[in-house]
Amino acid sequence: MKGTIKNIVLNRQFGFIRAANDGEYFFHKQDFNGHWTDLVEDFGHGGPENIEVTFDVVDSPKGPRAANVRRLDWPNQAV
Repeated sequence: MKGTIKNIVLNRQFGFIRAANDGEYFFHKQDFNGHWTDLVEDFGHGGPENIEVTFDVVDSPKGPRAANVRRLDWPNQAV
């Protein structure tokens, strides 16, 4: 699925993605395939919804969440 980063909560190391289908999905730092500090910095400079991502939707005890989150502008970034 595709979407954009909607929000990042720095002190708790999680965020939310607004999906192309208008759904909203929680993701944790561990769900992000890339360098978390780069994501946080770029989000702070670019603002909401300027970072496009792809992700999988998985079930969790609290409902659907995003996993395997990858930035579209860094498709081959190593973790």
